[in-house]
Amino acid sequence: MSWHPHLWHPTTQVATSPEPLRVRTARGAELELADGRRLIDAISSWWVTLHGHAEPSIAAAIARQAQQLEQVIFANFSHQPAEQLATRLSALSGLDRLFFSDNGSTAVEVALKIAWQWWANQGQSRQQLIAFDGAYHGDTFGAMALGDRSIFTAPYDSLLFAVERIDWPHTHWHDQSVAQREQRALAQLDRALETPTAAVILEPLIQGASGMRIVRPAFVRAVAERVQASGALLIADEVMTGFGRTGALFASQRAGIQPDLMALSKGLTGGFLPMGVTLASERLYQGFISQTPAHTFFHGHSFTANPLGCAAALASLDLLQQQPERFQQFEQRLTPMLEPLRDHARVRRPRCLGTVAAFDVESGPVGYLNPVGKQLQRHCLAQGVYLRPLGDVVYLLPPLCISDSQLHRCFETLQQALKQLDEG
Repeated sequence: MSWHPHLWHPTTQVATSPEPLRVRTARGAELELADGRRLIDAISSWWVTLHGHAEPSIAAAIARQAQQLEQVIFANFSHQPAEQLATRLSALSGLDRLFFSDNGSTAVEVALKIAWQWWANQGQSRQQLIAFDGAYHGDTFGAMALGDRSIFTAPYDSLLFAVERIDWPHTHWHDQSVAQREQRALAQLDRALETPTAAVILEPLIQGASGMRIVRPAFVRAVAERVQASGALLIADEVMTGFGRTGALFASQRAGIQPDLMALSKGLTGGFLPMGVTLASERLYQGFISQTPAHTFFHGHSFTANPLGCAAALASLDLLQQQPERFQQFEQRLTPMLEPLRDHARVRRPRCLGTVAAFDVESGPVGYLNPVGKQLQRHCLAQGVYLRPLGDVVYLLPPLCISDSQLHRCFETLQQALKQLDEG
C-alpha cells in the first residue's frame, strides 16, 4: 500500500515512516489486513478498544439507536440515552454532574474551563495551575499547556500558559528509592500550594503517553489530601485509566481518592465512537447557576451527547458490570507473563498495573525519539503482533477479550524481538 494522496496521518513523519497498513476488518483482539494477514492488537488501537473489535452487543446497541435517534442538538433538547448514561456514570463515579464533549483532549479542556470559571464566578482570584512532570493531557491548547513540554509542544510553547510542575515519582518492580522520591515530590507540592491555586491535575496511578509511568496509590492519596486541604480543585484525567484499565472501574477508586472533576474518553464507548465526558461535583455545578449571564458555562460541541455514542457507552458499561472479573483479574494474568522478561539484559524497570504491562529497553538515548521502539515494532509486526512502543518504552495494553494464548504469543514475540536486538 502506498501513501494515500489525500490523507494526513497523526503523529507520523511521512519522510521516515513506513507506509500504513490497510485494515480490512477486525474482530476480538485481532486486526485483519487487506492482504489477509492477521495481527494481535496488543495496544487496543491507541487504548480505546476496551472489550474487543466488533463487540456484538455494542454494535447491536448502536444499530438499534440509529433507527430511533441518531443526533439532536443538546442545547435545547435532551434524550433518554444521555440521561441514562449520566445517571449511571454519576452513581459509579460519585460525581453528580456530567458534561459531554468529543474526545479526551476536549474532556480535559472542559474540566480546566469549569475549574477556572468556577473560581471567577465565586469572585475569587486563583491564578495558579499545578500539573506533574511527564504529564500528557491532550493536544488542544489548554490540554497541551497542562502537559509536559516536549517535542510535541515545542512549536507552540510561546502560546501556552504557565503551569507549576511537581515531580512524578514513578516506580517499578523492586524499586528501593520510591519512598524518598515521593517525599520530595510532596514537599514540592506543599510549597507550590502556598500560592492560591485554582486546580491540580493528574493522571491517577499511571501516566500513559510519557511512558506508562506508575505511582503508588498512597502517593496519589497524599496528593489529594494536600490539594483538598488547600482549597484547590482536584482534576483526575482518566481518559486512559478509566473503565477498568487499572484493575478498578476508575483509577481514582483504586487509589482511594474522590476528585472534584474527572475527564473520561477512550474506553467510554468501548472504542466504537468518539466521545468524551467531564464529571463534576454538584458544588461546582451550582456555582454556574445564576441570574448573571456571565456565570453561564459557554462551552459546547456540535455532537454533544450524540445518541449513538451514548448507546455504545451504555452497552459497554453493561459488559463491565456483568463481568467485572475481566478487568479486576487482568493484572494477575499479565504479571507472570512479564516476569520472565525481568532478567533480560536490556530490560529495565518492569512494571504492571491492571491491563498495562511495560518495561524500558536499554538502548541508546532515553525518550520518545529512541529508534529502538520502531525496531521492535517491525519485528513484532512480522510475527503478527501489533505494538507501538513509546520510544524506549515497550508496553502492552490489550483489549479485555484477549485470550491467554494470544497474550503468550505477544510476550514470546517480545522475547524474540529482544533477542534479535541483541544479535543485530
